Amino acid sequence: MIDPIIKSIQDRIDTLPGVKYVDEDWGQLDYYSPNFPVQWPCVLIDISGGQFDNIGRDRAANPVNRQTADATVSLTFANLKLTNSSGRAPQAQKDLAFSIWKLQEDVHALVHGWKPAENTGALIRRGFTRVKRDDGVQEYTVRYNMSMANV
Repeated sequence: MIDPIIKSIQDRIDTLPGVKYVDEDWGQLDYYSPNFPVQWPCVLIDISGGQFDNIGRDRAANPVNRQTADATVSLTFANLKLTNSSGRAPQAQKDLAFSIWKLQEDVHALVHGWKPAENTGALIRRGFTRVKRDDGVQEYTVRYNMSMANV
């Protein structure tokens, strides 16, 4: 049930030019080494939590016990930031340094309000967090909520 949703989101984001790596988040950014198992910039997808409600039984359905769910989809945006973005840096260098924000906007335009599967509601953005790192990786996680039925 979850893997088709992740694959659908992956396929949609993968249409964006400039995104070098889109995959399920299995901890790729936790490998603190010079050789991360990603290409930059990347978007990592995770169903990071959910709450379920029972809606009854339907003996003709599989599973018989029916539920709905509210799930959190986390999209982690990361880029290796090696360029200066100070006020006196060349404009092209600053543009490159701030490219992660444009990537977030482009992905948001693709997925906000979009239903990744037939039995889901639309992805609705709920918040984002910055992950502070000491290895030159610029990382942000944007959270979307989504409902699912008959799970």
